Amino acid sequence: MTNEDKKIIPAASVNPEEMDKNGLGRRGFFRWITVGWIAFSAATGGFFTLIIRFLFPNVLFEPPQTFKAGFPNDYASNTVDTRYKKKFNVWMVRDEGSIFALSTVCTHLGCTPNWLGTENKFKCPCHGSGFRMTGINFEGPAPRPLERFKISIATDGKILVDKTKSFKWEKGEWEQSESFLKV
Repeated sequence: MTNEDKKIIPAASVNPEEMDKNGLGRRGFFRWITVGWIAFSAATGGFFTLIIRFLFPNVLFEPPQTFKAGFPNDYASNTVDTRYKKKFNVWMVRDEGSIFALSTVCTHLGCTPNWLGTENKFKCPCHGSGFRMTGINFEGPAPRPLERFKISIATDGKILVDKTKSFKWEKGEWEQSESFLKV
């Protein structure tokens, strides 16, 4: 036996009973088991967090369904006010004798039409539906007019719009007193 064939291992550093064939000792084995369990626990915890998040969605981002839209005198005759379009999805419209709140959702496929003041109409950019200032459809594929929301005067004299109640023209609901304010 030559000196190269002999491996000199100090007797105090490694216990031969603690080493397997691959050189992995008892401590190394338990380290790998610990790392495996930590990885498994993290993956399982992440999975259950996603499941719980799915079952209990956060709905705090939804805008309130009832809001105050200023005083009736804030709206000029024969105008469409677009200031509530982004935040509440509502257009405030005042014609000669009334104020009403129109939904900004196209009745064709749910896109948001734009108010074109120069042409005095709402025009949907998705498929070309056109609506008059009153919300009545007159061009394009939209099957029915825009919906109106419940509107009333609050105790402080401001206009109160309630989006939980909508009125449809084709059902004759636009004639109900809650669908508009007399001015």
